[in-house]
Amino acid sequence: MDLDHVWPLFGLRLTTPRLELRPLRDDDLPGLVDAALSGVHDPARMPFGVPWTDAAPTTLARSLAQYHWKLRAGVTRDGWGVSFTVLQQGTPIGVQELHARHFAARRTVESGSWLALGSQGRGLGTEMRAALLLFAFDHLGAEWAESSAVAWNAPSLRVSAKLGYEVNGVSRAQTRADEVVDEVRVRLQREDFARPTWSLTTEGGAAAAEFLVGAGG
Repeated sequence: MDLDHVWPLFGLRLTTPRLELRPLRDDDLPGLVDAALSGVHDPARMPFGVPWTDAAPTTLARSLAQYHWKLRAGVTRDGWGVSFTVLQQGTPIGVQELHARHFAARRTVESGSWLALGSQGRGLGTEMRAALLLFAFDHLGAEWAESSAVAWNAPSLRVSAKLGYEVNGVSRAQTRADEVVDEVRVRLQREDFARPTWSLTTEGGAAAAEFLVGAGG
């Protein structure tokens, strides 16, 4: 028996015209640490609810590994989070996450992501989120997708709008000890998804869906 049978998510691959998304393996961690340390955002402004990019390099590397190991270990049918390594030409450039709580009843997924600065501004953020939505709607049977971004993060909110999300409220979020900002929640119904013109190639989708949500999605 190989590792893909022990942990079926490891057999999942989502391929777009420019990217490959695959559930994070330990071998991806060094490349992801390098991508994160190359810069993810302007250091003067924090777009994340947990300011993980403020950490010193060694702490960031270890915390990133611990976070993704914890996420993997916590997967159950009732609640799960899957971190996808985003690769361009075989090189890790960021992470796209997919989460769900009480999916059988709620049929709702949530997403979050980060992308190295050198890969931003070329539509890759839209491409990787679209891949995730295609998998969630067409393979898992999701009916709704939710996400959020701090109010000043216009690029993230543009990605959401481009894919069909609508604003679903504003709340206050603490991003650093001395920083509180507005956070914009967005929501997308499956029927309103602005599907891309390209097709997603999926490998291992059926086994991954059965593992996460059961037979038949």
